[in-house]
Amino acid sequence: MPSPRSSPKSSHERRAHGNKLEFISLTSMRNPGPPESPSRRREGTASTGPPQALPEEDCMKLNPSFVDIALRSLLAIDLWASKKLGVCAGESSSWGSVRPLMIVVEISGHGIPWLAGTLYGLCRSGSSAGREVLLNLLFALVLDLILVAAAKGLVKRRRPAHNKMDMFATISVDKYSFPSGHATRAALVCRFILHHLVLALPLRVLVVLWVFIVGISRVMLGRHNVTDVIFGLLMGYMQYSMVEYFWLSPVTAPILFMLWS
Repeated sequence: MPSPRSSPKSSHERRAHGNKLEFISLTSMRNPGPPESPSRRREGTASTGPPQALPEEDCMKLNPSFVDIALRSLLAIDLWASKKLGVCAGESSSWGSVRPLMIVVEISGHGIPWLAGTLYGLCRSGSSAGREVLLNLLFALVLDLILVAAAKGLVKRRRPAHNKMDMFATISVDKYSFPSGHATRAALVCRFILHHLVLALPLRVLVVLWVFIVGISRVMLGRHNVTDVIFGLLMGYMQYSMVEYFWLSPVTAPILFMLWS
């Protein structure tokens, strides 16, 4: 007796039933947990909160101010000009043959010759007026050394990369370049000499020229950037005002004048 065939209806039902089981198994694997309710979904959104804002410093980096852009541009121009003007930075530079002369100018603005000369003048001076001027010049030179060392230690700007570290009698802070100590000293001494020494006009012009030659030599030797020298000249010019304000006299500093009498 032939085996009864399955009716189309029963095979269709089994196929549909099989498809249903397969569909349910796939969905259960993808979503193992129960569906979230609308209330829980709202709570989850509220807990996450709005997106956090960027820190203030990141916003400043993304949106630099006009002042920041201007300062960076001036710094780039300063570095470029200083490298172009450093024509005596080494013997192989374009103006390397002038380097020995620039070294002489460098020594003329160094602190040691000026301190030694002032102390020698104090020891040899025979008038009270001369001792007063020389003592205040010594005070000005020491004040300059302190203020320049403090500024260099605070700013800590490295010297130009093309500088050759063969400077005369340096100390630890001399590895920094801002401001130029030679420029501050030259401007300070220039104002001091013009105010307290009676000089003929040609000598006064030579003193002013010496200041600018010292400043230019710092850039030509590669010791400083242009802004180091400019700020140094301004700083030395203002230091003289401090010396005048704290001027030492036999009335204000009698002990010092007794030591040098």
